[in-house]
Amino acid sequence: MIHSLALQYQYPGGPLLAFADVTVPQGGVLLVSGPSGCGKSTWLGLVAGLMAPTAGTLVVAELPLSALRGAAADAWRARSIGFLPQTLHLSAALSVQRNLALAQWAAGQPQDDVAITRALQALGVAELAQRRPAQLSGGQAQRVALARAVLMRPRVILADEPTASLDDKAAAAAVTLLLDTAQAQDATLAIATHDARVAALLAPQLQGQIGLQALSLKGS
Repeated sequence: MIHSLALQYQYPGGPLLAFADVTVPQGGVLLVSGPSGCGKSTWLGLVAGLMAPTAGTLVVAELPLSALRGAAADAWRARSIGFLPQTLHLSAALSVQRNLALAQWAAGQPQDDVAITRALQALGVAELAQRRPAQLSGGQAQRVALARAVLMRPRVILADEPTASLDDKAAAAAVTLLLDTAQAQDATLAIATHDARVAALLAPQLQGQIGLQALSLKGS
């Protein structure tokens, strides 16, 4: 679940970003929409605990994020948040399998090759386990990155512009993949995008109380 109230964030010397109040139940779907630069990626960073809000209340996966600090925040994030960034950040020097093993290490867990294989199989890329990222197509790399994001069965999945530069067919496949993966794990899914196609693709799954425009911008 995600619950935010009067959430705000201000970069040094920048405008104050004021975010609409949001409540998404566990297993729900949220679309965070708006033009580039309105703060969508910042909102994802706040929900992931990568930065502390300037003001407001934020509860994610049943935990008030104000209670987290340092190493405890890092461990919570590795266990509870699956993050699919716009830039996938797969390590070029490591195989697909080792890229996923890094997620287990970040969560303080021993390497579990069975779990890695299961995650790759669920995303249809198990046969790519020994390849390196440079040997993957764009779609394969996205599936591997999603497998890594959900390997620890997180309570919340965050996706930043997952349909950027994709044609209509590939965009629909990417959104379906996210929805199916979140549903299989009963994870809350939040997708941040300026792609108008995503609203139509998500419409049947969106929670009724959540508007499509989740962010507003105020002058500092």
